[in-house]
Amino acid sequence: MAKVPRSFRLLEELEKGEKGIGDGTCSYGLADGDDIEMRVWNGTVIGPGHSVHENRIYSLKITCGENYPDAPPTVQFLTKINLPFVNPQNGNVDPSRLPVLASWRRTSTLETVLVEIRREMASSSNRKLPQPPEGSMF
Repeated sequence: MAKVPRSFRLLEELEKGEKGIGDGTCSYGLADGDDIEMRVWNGTVIGPGHSVHENRIYSLKITCGENYPDAPPTVQFLTKINLPFVNPQNGNVDPSRLPVLASWRRTSTLETVLVEIRREMASSSNRKLPQPPEGSMF
């Protein structure tokens, strides 16, 4: 199968992100519409119900390096959150501790990353973790 160039792949993801995905609990788009390299993205995750994250809105910065999608993006929470895979000092996601990044596949997408982060929030080990005050930022 032919390898889709980085720019084509990111244009596809941008188009999908602008249309809105799934049930609206995760969204993403370019941080700067003039970023022709499509490197820096904003992501939003609405906390899952029946958890300490319920109805909270989490903002993330996603950076797609020059090797994306062969290499995973870097992800940073801008909204403070307490999760085992998030550095409590700066909000950086440790790729080795988040399965979707640790076992990155070229077919994974920005949507995949956000949906998996939301799934982790709802997991039995994370759903009741004490959280910083709502709205605090890194």
